[in-house]
Amino acid sequence: MESTGGPYLNTAAVTSPVGISRLLQMTFGCTTFSLVAHQGGFSAAYGTFCMFVWTFCFAITLFIITCEFTHLHSCLSLSWGNFTAAFAMLATLMSITAAVIYPLYFVQVGCYPIGCEVRDFRIAASVFAGLLFVAYAAEVFLTRAKPGQVTSYMATISGLLKIVQAFVACIIFGALVNDSQYGKYVATQWCVAVYSFCFVVTVVVVAFSVTGKTALLWFPFERSVVIYTFGAVLLYASAAVIWPVFCFDSKYGSPRRPGLCAKGKCPWDSQLVIAIFTYVNLLLYVLDLAYSQRIRFVSHL
Repeated sequence: MESTGGPYLNTAAVTSPVGISRLLQMTFGCTTFSLVAHQGGFSAAYGTFCMFVWTFCFAITLFIITCEFTHLHSCLSLSWGNFTAAFAMLATLMSITAAVIYPLYFVQVGCYPIGCEVRDFRIAASVFAGLLFVAYAAEVFLTRAKPGQVTSYMATISGLLKIVQAFVACIIFGALVNDSQYGKYVATQWCVAVYSFCFVVTVVVVAFSVTGKTALLWFPFERSVVIYTFGAVLLYASAAVIWPVFCFDSKYGSPRRPGLCAKGKCPWDSQLVIAIFTYVNLLLYVLDLAYSQRIRFVSHL
């Protein structure tokens, strides 16, 4: 009698190199937030962010493994290749952020005043948080588009850069709302408009790719993305010039950090963070423009 279960289960979802990396992601993620919840502890917004990252990534990875193992992803209205590639890149960025933030704020060498047991739990959680980042980075490495390969757009360098660009923009927005005084000048308000516009369009590009709806558009998606990327380079170039001038020139702002500025609540610090990540995103958009000339878009993989 022939088994009827074979055709319905995809064992490669857990035995292939990508499948093994996802199993490790689940193991490391579950271990990390379990250690923190059991004894390590967390507090404040940055601790809550770390716990959100670990639980969110664990839940989505479990969902991906379940769908691929049971072939349920074929029933979803998603471009599965684009979805998994985009999530792997996002999870890599989120996990490395949490892997840096948690030990920075919660791990200490001595036992006082939290106690040695709590300290040891926090150190262990930090180690597994680092391993979680490595596991997600391994998936990105394994699933990225190879030279000459026709693959999902989000698996290409250009697609992966879109996720990084949006993530960097979120860092900029976080600094903007942290008393950056961006409303002081019209010029700095223009920079905020640049960050917002590019972020929204980048998210829309990712959303259309992940949902596989690019073929339904009445205009050529791939050409529009390249044109937008060129426009984003110009917009970010303007922000990269305007923001430092109106924040750090002595005529409009302060070239040096004010001595009486409180740590963590200093507008100058937020302005510096925004300036740095403005240049980071400008470089990312330039790289995106260069790579987007050499890829072939596929929406249905």
